[in-house]
Amino acid sequence: MTTTPFDLDRLRRYARDELDVIIEHRCRAGEDPYDFIHDLPTVDELVVYELRADALDARGLTTQYTMARYAARSNRPDADTHRHNVARLEYDLLREIALEHPDLTRTVWTMIGEIGL
Repeated sequence: MTTTPFDLDRLRRYARDELDVIIEHRCRAGEDPYDFIHDLPTVDELVVYELRADALDARGLTTQYTMARYAARSNRPDADTHRHNVARLEYDLLREIALEHPDLTRTVWTMIGEIGL
């Protein structure tokens, strides 16, 4: 999961482009940016999501993570267990990202606060 500062800058540019496309699309659809802009993720949040996805893929856990997230949202008797496992894995991945990328630490810890462990 080693990412250089150059890679981080590239990811930020890509995330900015993604946000610009989303904003333009919603504005062209007639939405007022004032109504939705605060609901969009930040550039750094999009970068962290990408780094998290890369880490899951590198560990071969993408499918298990996705299935566990679906199970966590279900009415299954073991949904709480899945919720806890997903939150724990997400916490560990985000913590690793914060340690590897000090520039993203504030964003990562904000995201960790939303996990609800």
